[in-house]
Amino acid sequence: MFKTPIGRFRAVGLYEGISYLVLLAIAMPLKYFADFPQAVKVVGMLHGVLFVLYMLALAHVILVHRWNIVKIFGAIIASLVPFGTFVLDAKLRKQS
Repeated sequence: MFKTPIGRFRAVGLYEGISYLVLLAIAMPLKYFADFPQAVKVVGMLHGVLFVLYMLALAHVILVHRWNIVKIFGAIIASLVPFGTFVLDAKLRKQS
């Protein structure tokens, strides 16, 4: 999976998607309902790092595979929508 730019992009996308769901479903409720803001700080930082890696991996895929604007826009939107990176991963798996 890590041997190709798309494989690395898919892997980072999966980790980024998981971190986003953990941030939304676990860390945020802990912050607001259990008065434990440290969870958001830790998970938010991890998610931020993974988001930057996702964008760097996307840039690498764009350069190597010459993705068009529709694919680029779709990949960016996928990173912003919960479960979006998982849907994108399924589409990329079908294409390869």
